[in-house]
Amino acid sequence: MNPASGRSRPALLFVTDLAYEARGRRYCDEDILLTSRLREEFDVALCHPRDAAALLDGFDAVVMRNSGPVLHYQEAYDAFRARARELGLSAFNALDGRGDMAGKQYLVDLSRAGYPVIPTVDRTADLGLLPRAHEYVVKPKLGADSVGLRFTPDAVLPEGGDGALLVQPRIDFRYEVSFYFIDQDFQYALYAPDPERRWVLEPYGPGPADLDFARRFVEWNTLTHGIQRVDACRTAEGGLLLVELEDLNPYLSLDRVPAGVREAFVARMKVSLRRLTA
Repeated sequence: MNPASGRSRPALLFVTDLAYEARGRRYCDEDILLTSRLREEFDVALCHPRDAAALLDGFDAVVMRNSGPVLHYQEAYDAFRARARELGLSAFNALDGRGDMAGKQYLVDLSRAGYPVIPTVDRTADLGLLPRAHEYVVKPKLGADSVGLRFTPDAVLPEGGDGALLVQPRIDFRYEVSFYFIDQDFQYALYAPDPERRWVLEPYGPGPADLDFARRFVEWNTLTHGIQRVDACRTAEGGLLLVELEDLNPYLSLDRVPAGVREAFVARMKVSLRRLTA
């Protein structure tokens, strides 16, 4: 029981944009499912990310889920983070992520440190560090959902792009695979057998080397609690390279996993939230 409120169950503010449209995915279905199951143990209220900062008072924790790219509401998101910290309110995910939550600088840092990531630079002076490729990807460091992404035949940064844009070689890969974790615990993996259909996913059985790869980035991130998705590509040579470490509001593709796996994920999420609100 929360003595301050008189409630017998912890109260969660679940932040989501049920109207957000994503290519090939229905974010709202996932959050309708999760909130229906979380209500079995918690009092749950839903709100749009633009309203979160004003509604945090009176809740035991805030859950940030499918709220779309932050760049669409950056000012409101910054206000939410500031208000949550002011109140000392627990957030799920925790606000100390070093992956996409903080922008894509981590790709530059990990590439420079020799981690198995797609080679990435953000300075004209470093373009020579990239391997030769038939095409290159240029994208905003604060981008999401492919917003602002474009392909070029040469490794170049436009004028004024230093520090704001990333450049990577376009990798020829066999497929993309994603590993999903809660509080550093592996839950399941999915992959897209067809590279042209990124979100047509199937269950993937990772081997020990695959899990070692994914856990290396989860451990690097040191996120205290929450959900992380490690996105990777399987190269033509057979290795894995990190594409993205999504630690803010990763889409979970729960409709693509067997019922037993989905139930186990929900149960593990409840465990994490119980600990957070105890």
